[in-house]
Amino acid sequence: MEDLVIRDADVVDGSGADAYRADVVIEAGRIVSIVKEAAAAGCQRPRARREIDAEGLVLSPGFIDMHAHSDLALLRDPDHSAKAAQGVTLEVLGQDGLSYAPVDDRTLEEVRRAITGWNGYGDDIDFDWRSVGGYLDRLDRGIAVNAAYLIPQGTVRALVVGWEDRAATPGELDRMRRLVAEGLEQGAVGLSSGLTYTPGMYARDAELTELCRVVGSYGGYYCPHHRSYGAGALEAYAEMVALTREADCPLHLAHATMNFGVNKGRAPELLALLDGALEAGADITLDTYPYTPGCTTLAALLPSWASEGGPEEILARLTDPATAGRIRHDLEVTGSDGCHGVPVEWETIEISGVADPALGDLVGRTVRESADLRGEAPWDTARRLLVRDRLGTTILQHVGHEENVRAIMRHRAHTGGSDGILRGSKPHPRAYGTFPRYLGHYVRELGVLTLEECVAHLTSRPAARLRLPDRGLVREGYRADLVLFDPRTVAPGATFAEPRRLPTGIPYVLVDGRFVIEDGRRTDALPGRSVRRTPL
Repeated sequence: MEDLVIRDADVVDGSGADAYRADVVIEAGRIVSIVKEAAAAGCQRPRARREIDAEGLVLSPGFIDMHAHSDLALLRDPDHSAKAAQGVTLEVLGQDGLSYAPVDDRTLEEVRRAITGWNGYGDDIDFDWRSVGGYLDRLDRGIAVNAAYLIPQGTVRALVVGWEDRAATPGELDRMRRLVAEGLEQGAVGLSSGLTYTPGMYARDAELTELCRVVGSYGGYYCPHHRSYGAGALEAYAEMVALTREADCPLHLAHATMNFGVNKGRAPELLALLDGALEAGADITLDTYPYTPGCTTLAALLPSWASEGGPEEILARLTDPATAGRIRHDLEVTGSDGCHGVPVEWETIEISGVADPALGDLVGRTVRESADLRGEAPWDTARRLLVRDRLGTTILQHVGHEENVRAIMRHRAHTGGSDGILRGSKPHPRAYGTFPRYLGHYVRELGVLTLEECVAHLTSRPAARLRLPDRGLVREGYRADLVLFDPRTVAPGATFAEPRRLPTGIPYVLVDGRFVIEDGRRTDALPGRSVRRTPL
């Protein structure tokens, strides 16, 4: 007898084809048999040690989160219900050019401080790795869901060049190329950048092109958070398309949104740019989250010149009155490059989390609201918060446009990514709600996508980008990374008011054939492992 049979499921197999009724048999972590209803009518139905009655439920491949910030959360919290309960069976880490490998002791400390707002400082983590392979080996000790890793270009630059705004020397560029090659050989699936974050933003296009040549030669892909999502956003997208075509490297555009007032209604222009490149032979995919607000750190809004040198230099500039005045002018008048070239609107900046619990009363309010309560200018509130919280503050930016969100998610190159920061008292609900929101709100309620289309966006398309030969489809021989959900009730529980509520309508999730969600509850199983680059 086999391990498990899922009976009478409506199979949406990830290919985009119409659903069909079937019994699906699983053994030793793989799908060994799919018996369609018509075939089963005249023969004995498969038997197994365990049977699940899936009447009324959809069986699909597990969802792939193409943009996750769970780099430490997977190590810190074995439960990881934030993603497992959504039906996510694979996350892609190392995003936005900053993560924890490859590093030396100095760089690790600098990176930990720079992205405390994303992942916490990590006092509860034993950082017993320094290489990409070492980090992947650490994941292999057992995690809730599977994880792939992108080499973070900003971390590589910090390791080799430091946090200064200057071009890399030829010797430094050679060393960065070697580090990228080593990371790919150790299993990374590609390279990420954060081109509005230091120090990655200091890299010129020629430097990025040379790194992308290495990535392309190994069969990986480049995933940039590009230089602007506000003023000049289309030019920034075009820059990444041209750069990767020159480097002969596949491109995956991170959280491919068109935000701020200057881009209202301009998604068709972005999609026309991408269609033209695709028709000319470019290899491009993208991911988005199904919400309008963005999420980052408050420090990320600062101009690049103010961020040069790393966290201690930033804090020194903020405490100097004259330099702080220059920063304020760039933020409020000129339009900081950290704020995508758009003058900051403090009423759109909501504090979502703080590193210092003593500052918790600010969470849930915009910077302007907090400033009004104190009777001071918003910049004074923001500056004080940055210094007291030592740059650990996270924010929501309410700058998106629903028409752009809907247009982009329909595109043939689209995949799903939560961009979910799990830290903070009031995180963005996308961390806990992205995938059920696609299925409930945009499929069932609005009909923006059909169910079959949406599942393909969340499963087979990202699996193809990751070059995974046995994931992303319900097929015989494929790994049993699967989700069973009720298409009539699936919905996110997370809201902006209660962002950590778990979704409804997803009673079963399997990773490698083992239940991580069973009868709607998290089990204690830790079947997840690193998913490493498939060699060419």
